[in-house]
Amino acid sequence: MLTKAPRGTNDIFYPKSNLWQYLETKMRSVCSRFGYSEIMTPTFEHTELFLRGVGDTTDVVEKQMYTFTDKGDRSITLRPEGTASVARAFIERNMYANPLPVKQFYIIPCFRYEKPQAGRLREFHQFGVEVFGSQNPTIDAEIISLVHMLLSEIGLKSVTLNINSIGCPTCRKAYNEKLIAYFKEHYDTLCDTCKSRLERNPLRILDCKSPICGELAKDAPKLIDHICEECSTHFEGVKTRLDALNIPYVINPDIVRGLDYYTKTVFEFVAEDIGAQSTVCGGGRYDGLVQELGGPETPGIGFAMGIERLILTLESQGANFDVETKPDIYISSIGDAADVEAEKLVYILRGAGFYAEKDRVGRSLKAQMKYADKIGAAYTIVLGDDEVTSRSAELKNMQTGEKTGVQLDALADALKEINRGEE
Repeated sequence: MLTKAPRGTNDIFYPKSNLWQYLETKMRSVCSRFGYSEIMTPTFEHTELFLRGVGDTTDVVEKQMYTFTDKGDRSITLRPEGTASVARAFIERNMYANPLPVKQFYIIPCFRYEKPQAGRLREFHQFGVEVFGSQNPTIDAEIISLVHMLLSEIGLKSVTLNINSIGCPTCRKAYNEKLIAYFKEHYDTLCDTCKSRLERNPLRILDCKSPICGELAKDAPKLIDHICEECSTHFEGVKTRLDALNIPYVINPDIVRGLDYYTKTVFEFVAEDIGAQSTVCGGGRYDGLVQELGGPETPGIGFAMGIERLILTLESQGANFDVETKPDIYISSIGDAADVEAEKLVYILRGAGFYAEKDRVGRSLKAQMKYADKIGAAYTIVLGDDEVTSRSAELKNMQTGEKTGVQLDALADALKEINRGEE
């Protein structure tokens, strides 16, 4: 067990780590263009935060949280999602006193104890966005458009945006009564978990993964048919703006999301070619969350995207990313004096912005050149006593075999000139 990672966890290493860096760079770039700043919250929080914020009738709280008692006899939980932590920080750091809306994003590890499967791990990573301080449907459209732009830029294909409105607490109260009446007629068929949810939170039954409950949910009353006028007007505002942005969508009345804090707009981006786990991004509005956690009444909206699931989808669609890092130059050497000179040159070149390599294991010249070819170095130089003395050498293009004389003291300038010529 010493050399085996815990079940449901992964090691991320080269070259896949380069793909992660590529995706994170894209995420940060898009967020920057939309005016979102990065927030970093603790990996663990007081358990009560998730009980109140996520909801004690959700699968996350009932079955999946990593919770323990620390040495101070406090109940601590590894975060199962990002929104509750960002909301807590918003309240604790008095961000509501800042100009609104407050727009933030995060790239974090999360933890849920569940059966590992494709795209679903016990330690996983989320890219998420949270906005506090706007009730306007324009902010709903903005964060949906942010996801749309990101997925377009990374080349994800066959993606469908599903949207729905699950109303506010007022219209949902009346809807819950209709839902309870419907499911009571089928009470004996419900799974044990949903039987316990029936009176406490019947909406969660619609999100149950049991095939039997899923079949019952198909014929249940649709929430979107019972939302109040205010929620209906808000939803129309979201649709109008998505239409203006030419972002296609499907109204899916079955989307309810799995966490209790959602209100009004909910949405999912669903991609093909990933099997059962097809949702690559999900989110929605949570206008009561900040108040529920003890802060001032503040509307909010956000989304989360699983990075592992996103990569799995991209790979299943055959996306081709050139993420392997290849040296700009490999400097081979013969003898101690040349090796010292090579050490100096790679340091200078790295400082000038180039990826430069040299021998580190005592290879022969022939082996050094084979190694340079194997790691894909664009150019090579061979240094011996003559080259060190004359301060000049031949720069070899490894693709064409063409050689160019260069001065060692101006090697960085020579490489820059070559790069300008190739652009």
